[in-house]
Amino acid sequence: MPRKVYVVGVGMTKFVKPGTGGDYPDYAKVAVLDALKDASVKYEDIQQAFCGYVFGDSTCGQRVLYQVGMTGIPIFNVNNNCSTGSNALYLCKKLIEGGIIDVGLALGFEKMSPGALGNAVFTDRADPLERHIDKMGEMTKVLPGPLTPQYFGNAGIEHMKKYGTTEVHLAKIAAKNHRHGVKNPRAQSKREYTVEEILNSRKIYGPLTKLECCPTSDGAGAAVLMSEEAVIKYGLQNKAVEIIGMEMATDTPAVFEENSLMKIVGTDMIALAAKRIYEKTGVSPKQVDVVELHDCFATNEMITYEGLQLCGVGEAGKFIDAGDNTYGGQVVVNPSGGLIAKGHPLGATGLAQCAELVWQLRGEAGERQVKDARIALQHNLGLGGAVVLTMYKKGFSNVTPRKLSKL
Repeated sequence: MPRKVYVVGVGMTKFVKPGTGGDYPDYAKVAVLDALKDASVKYEDIQQAFCGYVFGDSTCGQRVLYQVGMTGIPIFNVNNNCSTGSNALYLCKKLIEGGIIDVGLALGFEKMSPGALGNAVFTDRADPLERHIDKMGEMTKVLPGPLTPQYFGNAGIEHMKKYGTTEVHLAKIAAKNHRHGVKNPRAQSKREYTVEEILNSRKIYGPLTKLECCPTSDGAGAAVLMSEEAVIKYGLQNKAVEIIGMEMATDTPAVFEENSLMKIVGTDMIALAAKRIYEKTGVSPKQVDVVELHDCFATNEMITYEGLQLCGVGEAGKFIDAGDNTYGGQVVVNPSGGLIAKGHPLGATGLAQCAELVWQLRGEAGERQVKDARIALQHNLGLGGAVVLTMYKKGFSNVTPRKLSKL
């Protein structure tokens, strides 16, 4: 029987414009120390650590953690594109769940270059995304310049053609996230924008404007995880947030066999992971109170509502227009401001999402607190591809949980 796993401490730095917040060892250390303090444990209590980053040399995790302590523990360096932070969390959770360790640390950090995210770093070898690029090229023209807005812009165009969604829906998503981000002291963007301002901002690709795209960022996030036995040993029952489900999926053959620009950005693997997590946890999508969703672009948030079953297929526009994605609606999506307002230091994003949801479930989110939040869902996506979904519940085994219904 798999053991229960809990998040007992989280830390996150403010996300900032690249080059303005020091070097990665400095801010990653801050996130680790904050997570340890939140969990009321010492680094010496950590049995294994999992460090996620995308742009860096092979032992950046050691470079960070050796500042905190040199205890000889295994330190794993993880890279799986933008889902990297959740991959670190996933591996840590698996080792605790399987009884290998009782106390683990998941860390994510990134030091990025200013400006738009570039394409392949290496030009003397195969691009990991070359099959995705080629497939996109079969359906539409691939233009010079950054590819990520082309991937997600084209996915949004396909959704619009199939279901009648519009550029206004995208602007409403971005306006929501910027509005939420104003209340997050750790967010990179701290300004509220109207739908009209967003629509009139500079066009990036297709329907996407600048204010509908996440910025590049520097920053870090961290989480301390424990088994149930360790939570009791350290007396952390009141801080513990249980990971009641976690699913990771990769692309299906349909990405290359069918002609769908939405599938290229992971709609199949998201739907697969969502189906699994709802079935295994017994939680209905309608019971989720708060979601941190990987809104690298407003188009991705729009199409992911449907993949996560927050609304029916083709109903994202209706869901947005009804305000069901924010406070007072069906579920609050990205109370942190999401990637669009909070920022997106690639390796740190998954741990920042985790931290936000832990704060929400503990009732520690301040002005952006979702009232009576009981169940939280995290969605972290990496092109090429990997997606990690994580379901959280506040409370310990001696607390009567909310009754969860089967789908």
